[in-house]
Amino acid sequence: MKTKAGKLSKTAKNDMITYGMVIAAYIIVQILVSTGHVSSLVQGLLVPFCTYSIVAVALNLTVGILGELSLGHAGFMCVGAFTSAVFSLACKETLPSVPRFAAALLIGAASAALVGFLVGVPVLRLKGDYLAIVTLAFGEIIKNIINAIYLGVDAEGLHFSMKDALSLGMSEDGLMLIKGAQGVTGAPHDSNFTVGVVLLLITLFIVQHFIRSRTGRAVMAIRDNRIAAESVGINITKYKLIAFTISASLAGVAGVLYAHNLSTLNALPKNFGYNMSILILVFVVLGGIGNMRGSVIAAVLLTLLPEVLRSLNDYRMLIYAVVLIVMMIFNWSPNMIFLRKRVRQRLAAGREAGEEV
Repeated sequence: MKTKAGKLSKTAKNDMITYGMVIAAYIIVQILVSTGHVSSLVQGLLVPFCTYSIVAVALNLTVGILGELSLGHAGFMCVGAFTSAVFSLACKETLPSVPRFAAALLIGAASAALVGFLVGVPVLRLKGDYLAIVTLAFGEIIKNIINAIYLGVDAEGLHFSMKDALSLGMSEDGLMLIKGAQGVTGAPHDSNFTVGVVLLLITLFIVQHFIRSRTGRAVMAIRDNRIAAESVGINITKYKLIAFTISASLAGVAGVLYAHNLSTLNALPKNFGYNMSILILVFVVLGGIGNMRGSVIAAVLLTLLPEVLRSLNDYRMLIYAVVLIVMMIFNWSPNMIFLRKRVRQRLAAGREAGEEV
């Protein structure tokens, strides 16, 4: 992380800038909230900001670092959300909030990682569009399975059914954990903006250090040239599966944060369906493929923009689409990329000339 002269390397500086931006944004928002300068609408978006930033960084690990197009991260988020919500609801009266939420995070991350591993074993043998279609189908399957589950607990233990609540055969003092399409109701509100920022910083730390690690370099070698990587002895399947599983696990963490911010958790299309998977991919592409800082910024801006434009009613989604197109052209148009390089070169030349004087 440091050069021979004892100075931080360029990558370490970039990482510190990313962490500093998140911390500075957190401090500014907390000051604005405490002084009453933030509306209740925006305050309600603080946890979703963190949630979508985490899942965007997680997907960027798959798309930007692994080089595979996945459209199933809403499904991994759904797995983490429901497993953690069921655990928290079952332990609501027996565990204090802090250890309960910590355990829920571990359970949500582990369950999403397990599902990611099971999906990744067959799916990662596919490439390009085929991989995207299969992961998209996985996300839809997970959502529909959860909508069909009825799960309850009483003195006799767990009761499971995929028919209806009456088929569970629970006693009257039993507790319904999952009510089919009605989802999970009554899970404790353990997540907040501070917890979200801490989890975002941890996610960035994990991803950035994974990229710099030996495993991360092997994954990027596979992305850049699969044949060359295999020729020097890199186990393609192993390293792709490691990156995909870590990415799924982090998406599960986002799901835990999301689930513990709601009174009722439903597996709806707008929450965990096709549109959510596409939206997460938009965060990644707009922020820059492989650019974790850009994913966070894009997730926050695109989550905030529709709410800012809500007063415009019928025109807000039109304006949102136009802004999205303009931002995409600015970021990825070859002419704009060339222009930004020229501007940076001139600024660097001006700084060097000023230092010489």
